[in-house]
Amino acid sequence: MMTLPRRYAGQFLLCGSALLLLHGCSKPEQAEAETVPSASPSGAPAAGDNIVHLGPGAPELKMMTVEPVRSVPVPSDEVTAPAKIAANPNRVGHAVLPAPGRIVRVLVKLGDSVTRGQPVVTAESPAITDAEYGFTQAEAAVRQAELAGAKAEADLTRLNDLFEHQAVAQKEVLAARTTQALSLSAIEQAKAMREQARRRLELLGLKAGQFQQHLTITAPISGKVLAVGVVEGEFRNEINEPLVTIADLSRVWATSDVPESKIRYCKVGGMANLELIAFPNETFRARVTRIADTVDGETRTIQVSAELDNPGGRLRPEMYGTVRYADSMTQEPWVPGAAVVRVNDQDFVFAEASPGRFRATLVELGKHHDGGFAIRKGLQPGDRVVTKGALYLKAAL
Repeated sequence: MMTLPRRYAGQFLLCGSALLLLHGCSKPEQAEAETVPSASPSGAPAAGDNIVHLGPGAPELKMMTVEPVRSVPVPSDEVTAPAKIAANPNRVGHAVLPAPGRIVRVLVKLGDSVTRGQPVVTAESPAITDAEYGFTQAEAAVRQAELAGAKAEADLTRLNDLFEHQAVAQKEVLAARTTQALSLSAIEQAKAMREQARRRLELLGLKAGQFQQHLTITAPISGKVLAVGVVEGEFRNEINEPLVTIADLSRVWATSDVPESKIRYCKVGGMANLELIAFPNETFRARVTRIADTVDGETRTIQVSAELDNPGGRLRPEMYGTVRYADSMTQEPWVPGAAVVRVNDQDFVFAEASPGRFRATLVELGKHHDGGFAIRKGLQPGDRVVTKGALYLKAAL
């Protein structure tokens, strides 16, 4: 046996004592799993028996959220279909020329917000000259008819006076009365023609009594400019082609093609949940407003449209996503998806047994709904469960 020199023996004992002290002080506070028993034969935690205990100072507690299980309405049966956002066809308007003409100015750009009655295009047209000249003629015809009527009235008054003094024959008075009646009728006809000419000016957006005016085409509704199909200087002979297309996007449609075999889950007035690629983890509520009357012969689908609010214009036409239609709703316990952990093909949720103590509870999941799951078995509304940070407890099992 080797003997250390006396001068090294004290140093050796001092180092050994220091190592023992460091070993005793370096034991960290960690999650401890109480297993009674610890696991089922399959390797998964035994339902209701596995408890994870976290000390008061465990850092995992600061990163976890514990909430009561909520009871929420969940679809009892539903159908899922691809969907896209579309403008409500009942809220789309087109600004068109009232008469053939040449475009003078385009007053809006793509994407502009406009209000109903706001000028969007001005144009000049031969119809303007015709309308102005027609009103001028009609106005002159009224004045001429009124002058003729005034003369007929004066003649009748004069002849009546002469007839009272037996200076003229009665037949002359009768003829004067006929002339006076015809003049009144002519006045009414002339006024009607003038009103017709005025209406024509108004339909063209012109004012009576003014000349060399331009056509002013206004926005038929308030909304966003979706398309501008004309440029300045262009001559348009076709009055049915839209110059500017405007859509009110404060409410939009989510349209989808539902298989014929699943259409029974959709009904007008029913609710639908919409999820869009552009806004993950967000669900929009819509109401079914239209179900097509015919079936697509090639795809055997029926188009269903649901309307929803669009505050701030976040939802834009042609956005794609998924829509779920449900025929009825039932109240069921519900937990967010982050509360569920998967162990050996079984689903568990950590229920709070007492402060700092969490039981791995085997659950039977129902429908996936609103970013979480309905719970068929294992939990009741009001049970407190870990909704954030469950993976920390899973690691302690």
